[in-house]
Amino acid sequence: MTDLGTSPDEVQFRFRDDEPADHGTVTVDACCDQTNATAVRIEPGDDARVLLPFLDRLALVEVNFPSFGDGRGYSAARILREAGYEGELRAVGDVLIDQLSHMRRCGFDAFAPDKPLDEGDARRAFEGFGNVYQSAADARETGRRTIAELRHE
Repeated sequence: MTDLGTSPDEVQFRFRDDEPADHGTVTVDACCDQTNATAVRIEPGDDARVLLPFLDRLALVEVNFPSFGDGRGYSAARILREAGYEGELRAVGDVLIDQLSHMRRCGFDAFAPDKPLDEGDARRAFEGFGNVYQSAADARETGRRTIAELRHE
């Protein structure tokens, strides 16, 4: 991989070709109460499944990681991608180099860390783990197959 994506505003890495959402996000509760909300921010403790009826109108879902040790955002990303969400899924907050590869596998395609990450380290993180055991949300985008699939060609 040579391109780490574009960087609109505070987004350091973005792996999408469409225009980034340039409007503010609302809370999960507010999104469900509004008919025109197209960007939402999931906080730890929010249930991503509440958004499933609204996925067709959402251009951006930000998932907040207030602490690197809080992994609930991974589950939110997986739930949304497995339900068919195709809009931008942005990890925001305490995003660290060690998490980038795993976040991409869960379906995140944009990253806005609180503190800018070293681009060389990020490139190595995104390129790591070429072979995987489990299928994940990134298979649709990358075409990556599991080790079991590769063994049974």
